[in-house]
Amino acid sequence: MNKLMLKAGVFALSVISASVMAKVTPDQADRLGKDLTPIGAEKAGNADGSIPAWDGGYSDASVEIVRGTDPFASDQPLFTITHDNLDQYKDNLTPGQIAMFDKYDDYKMIVYPTRRSATYPDSLWPKIKKNAENAELVAGGNGIQNFEVTTIPFPIPETGVEAVWNHITRFRGGKVSRNVAQFPVLASGDFVPVELKETLVFPEYLESGRGPDDDNILFYFLQEVEAPARLTGTVLLVHETINQVKEGRRAWIYNAGQRRVRRAPNVAYDGPGTAADGLRTSDNLDMYNGAPDKYNWDLKGKKEIYIPYNNFKIMDPELDYDEIIQAGHMNQDLIRYEKHRVWVVEGTLKDGERHIYSKRTMYLDEDTWTASIIDHYDGRGELWRVGEALNTQFYNQDVPWMAAEALYDLNSGRYISLGLGNEESEYMDWDIEPNRNDFTTNALRRTGFR
Repeated sequence: MNKLMLKAGVFALSVISASVMAKVTPDQADRLGKDLTPIGAEKAGNADGSIPAWDGGYSDASVEIVRGTDPFASDQPLFTITHDNLDQYKDNLTPGQIAMFDKYDDYKMIVYPTRRSATYPDSLWPKIKKNAENAELVAGGNGIQNFEVTTIPFPIPETGVEAVWNHITRFRGGKVSRNVAQFPVLASGDFVPVELKETLVFPEYLESGRGPDDDNILFYFLQEVEAPARLTGTVLLVHETINQVKEGRRAWIYNAGQRRVRRAPNVAYDGPGTAADGLRTSDNLDMYNGAPDKYNWDLKGKKEIYIPYNNFKIMDPELDYDEIIQAGHMNQDLIRYEKHRVWVVEGTLKDGERHIYSKRTMYLDEDTWTASIIDHYDGRGELWRVGEALNTQFYNQDVPWMAAEALYDLNSGRYISLGLGNEESEYMDWDIEPNRNDFTTNALRRTGFR
């Protein structure tokens, strides 16, 4: 009986420690803005100088439109990694990146000097420090409490799930609407672009501000399909919850053919992505999104790797989509790689849980918390898909985001790319004035019908 009670007590303590976790001491939080950047990255450069010190990032509010304006256009490549010299650079590549070289003889990475251009609005710095001292994980890491929702909760992470939450909650401008294209690409290189209009709004940026109904809301998301004709009028509405175990993601789809709104519980985890031809799951969007509860997340530490960064060139409106989207992979001549420090987080599917990915290894850029590379493994433990974020800095808004993201299927030779806006007459609109009524099911019907 005593042994049984002891085991029960140990179990109870483990449940308590798993349900409420991690805030750092004031002394630890005080490192932010000193030896650490305000977002928690190492301010200093690396030992050999190939990664410079962070000096505040790159910002220029005088530029009206970033697309087509490359502040680093004069930079010259340092070297190009190819199939022939791959062994020389393997230590700074992920298994997925190496697999891309093994899969495609013409695959290459053009590496440029590292520019730590990432920065966020100064107004976020005190909020991030406050989060460091107050934010806590609850429900076994599946929710957060006591944090400023519009920015990262754990700038000094102690666990893998904290680092994952930093990616999920990172600042993306507060409110933005964008017109972009998604490309499900056949092995031959053929594609039919899917035109999307997406709107992302955090409750604080609604005209009425955050209200009592937003208590568990991270953001509102609206995705409208505008082409091709067979999909036009399909609209997805998501109320993204913070604790999705307590209250699952609220999602609805308006089907233009049926002219009706229906709940969409499969818009989560490994449910199929919108108009993705089976090439991505719902939680592949934005590299990774949604509840982290299906995986055990292990924080492996930091590593220096080559990741896409400052990808202004590929955003050029003078480029046509067929110059970018090619067989096997995107046009690597247009993608800029740099050496950056990343947090390595390994997610292993929990016993009893189901997902098409048995393991995901994330490489999170220390200066933005963006999952920049994710290696995905199938049910047999074999490397299957490689996700890549083409990081860029919308420097007129102080918002690090992506010029595009891609997910490569190593088995079929197919891939999907999302986020390019080269051929769109209107691309990113940061000056929207969102209303709460824009994100209701009634609004969903109106959006799909027009």
